[in-house]
Order: sequence, then structure tokens, then C-alpha cells
Amino acid sequence: MDLARFSSNVRRLGEKTDPCTLCPRRCGARRNAGQVGFCGIGSDAVVSSMGPHFGEESVLVGAGGSGTIFFAGCNLGCIFCQNYDISHLRQGRRIDVEQLADAMLGLQQIGCVNVNLVTPTHIAAPVAAAIETARNKGLRIPTVYNTGGYDAVETLHLLEGLIDIYMPDVKYADASVAAELSAAADYPQVCFAAVQEMHRQVGDLQIERGIATRGLLVRHLVLPENLAGSVEVIDFLADRISPHTTINVMGQYRPCYQAPAHPKIARRPTPDEIAAARGYARARGLTVLD
Repeated sequence: MDLARFSSNVRRLGEKTDPCTLCPRRCGARRNAGQVGFCGIGSDAVVSSMGPHFGEESVLVGAGGSGTIFFAGCNLGCIFCQNYDISHLRQGRRIDVEQLADAMLGLQQIGCVNVNLVTPTHIAAPVAAAIETARNKGLRIPTVYNTGGYDAVETLHLLEGLIDIYMPDVKYADASVAAELSAAADYPQVCFAAVQEMHRQVGDLQIERGIATRGLLVRHLVLPENLAGSVEVIDFLADRISPHTTINVMGQYRPCYQAPAHPKIARRPTPDEIAAARGYARARGLTVLD
């Protein structure tokens, strides 16, 4: 990626790609030379699919759908990943910054209400460059940073002004669970710091005529046996982020990928487990999406 024509923050993100320190793993891969780290992706983004998506939260969909771009690769190693063919097997096609910017503009042209960047953490540099390029060409709809939550604060800081809506997963409150299920023992501390930075940048979720325009929208997947630490996650959001935080407490976990071989997560959460998490979020005053 030729960095000379981009803003200073985008240039700094590009420099963090080689050796790579974009994500908390700080693997040091020389991605411009073809090396790959944990995420398995080189210097360019790899896109699995793109187009209007109507299965996201209603505040992201509207009449035209959420303009999703699914990126291959991931900096997490979740053994229950529902999109493992994309995240772990890295199926997709390589795409350069200009092509990615044109794809964003294409989603706007067909009526999507946002550009929803799915799993962008490990390719934050080309994503930022593409957003800047697309805005210079007329991109007006909000950008959504749809992330697993394992994000480096220093990288997020360089994205400030380019992201309108941050939508992180907050997966775990316990380091041992994060290590076992996602190969990231430092996930809770990293994620909590990242969410604080996201909220600093964009604040609470803002909705106009039923559609989110800016702010923080948190996703939390309920796991069986309270492995996700739902109470602790909700307390963190209510006490350290904002009592007005918008959260989607998701109950759709099912054993995928390697999960059936792990007894702790080899079943779906019960209706009572899901209801308890949602009820607690409401009791703490959070805005719980239905």
C-alpha cells in the first residue's frame, strides 16, 4: 500500500503492519514481505463476501440492509466459531484499497444504510485507507467496526474519525476461559480497555428514525454454564462505560467448529440462562435490544 497520499493516522496504521503490531498479539510479522502472523493474512484484505445483510440488529438494517463486508482471517482462535471457514480457513479473495473503497461506495449506491466491516481488526490499515479513499469519493453512510473485541487501544486511537459505530463483542470476563476458548488469556483486560476507547471516541449509541448513526453497540454472546461471565461483563458496561450502553445479549450460541468435542460448550445455553443475562442487563439499566 502506497502510504504517501493518506492522512498521518492512516500512514501510521500502515507502518504498524510491518512489523505487525496492529493487534494485541504484536506478532511482528513482516506482512509487506508476505509473512503472516496469527491472523493468517498478508498486507491486503481478503474478502469472503459483501452485500446487503438483513440479519443484523434492526437499528443497523433499515430498508436497504446493512452493507456487510466479511473479511477472512481473525486474530482470535475461537474453537466455537460459527464462521470458521472464513475466520480460520480464510476463504475469500484478495482485494486492494481502491477495490475496497469502491465496494463501500457500491453498497451505498444500492441503498445500504451503513458499511459494516466484519472482523476488521487484523486489517485495520487497509480498511482505514479504504474508508478515507471512499469518503473522498463521496461515501456518506456510517461505518461500522464489527469486531471480536480483541483490539489494541493504540490502533483504535488511530482510527478515530474514520469509524462512526463501534460494535465489539465482549466475549469473556475470565482470563482462563478466554485462553481455553479463544487462545487469548489477556482478552478481558484488552477488550475492556478497547471498549473504553471506543466509547471515548463515539459515545452512547445514537439512533435517528430507527437507524443507528453513531456510537457504541455491544454484543455479548451467552455461553452455557456462565462461561462468558455475563454478570461481570454487564457490570463493567454499566459501571465503567455508561449506564446508557446499548447491548445485544445474544442467545443464538450453538456448538460449531470444534465445540462438540469440548463438554463445557457442547450444548446450547438454556432459555433460563439467556433470560437471566438479559434480565440482569435490564436491571442494571442498560438498553437491551430485542
